[in-house]
Amino acid sequence: MRHGEYGYDAPYALVTFGSLAVLSGLGAAISWWRMPSQAAPITLYFVLFLVNTTSFFYTTRRGKFLEWDRILDRTHMRGDEMVLDMGCGRGAVLTAVARRLMTGRVTGVDIWSTTDQSGNAMHAALRNTALEGVGDRVHIETADMRALPFPDATFDLVVSSLAIHNIRSNADRKRAIGEGFRVLKPGGRMVIADIRATAIYADALRTLGASNVERHRLGWRFWWGNPIAATTLLTASKSQV
Repeated sequence: MRHGEYGYDAPYALVTFGSLAVLSGLGAAISWWRMPSQAAPITLYFVLFLVNTTSFFYTTRRGKFLEWDRILDRTHMRGDEMVLDMGCGRGAVLTAVARRLMTGRVTGVDIWSTTDQSGNAMHAALRNTALEGVGDRVHIETADMRALPFPDATFDLVVSSLAIHNIRSNADRKRAIGEGFRVLKPGGRMVIADIRATAIYADALRTLGASNVERHRLGWRFWWGNPIAATTLLTASKSQV
């Protein structure tokens, strides 16, 4: 059970899908009333926009939480890890990690863009950690993932969810990947879920010397409207020195 309030991812996209569904639905209703012979194409658009809206809404409010629970279960965390969440937002993954910690600690960093997540702010993330009862295992900072304020080899696990793609250029995305890899301890792991550019992330990690670099698309619970906008999971390890 989640007790926090985690907002909506890409709220403007969700509003756009919803508006198009409403408009096409009204158009379909009018067409069936006045011109039934021409109503089928508009009805098809209505169905498509409605499915996209429903999928997007489900993913942002429930599906991503279920998928991240499965992802974190597969990391087999001991509970004593030092973890970094790059682009933590309001703390959906941050708190899921913290629930798996006993003596460990998770640090979240973000620049708090409200374009990419509704109501995104440090105070919202801190409030959610308190509501989830994990505040004693969490530290949150304002920081750019392209220039992380941490020493080399600080964290056992680095995670990121739907954040790195928001950086505009591929060069800067690679910088963020490089920073995440820099602060990872030898033997540590990176786990990144994102909707685009994951092949670029994977190439950057291989260039940095990462091992076990793997990518695979996640299921319908992590679709942002349709399978074309599916989320891809990238995992990698840092070899022991």
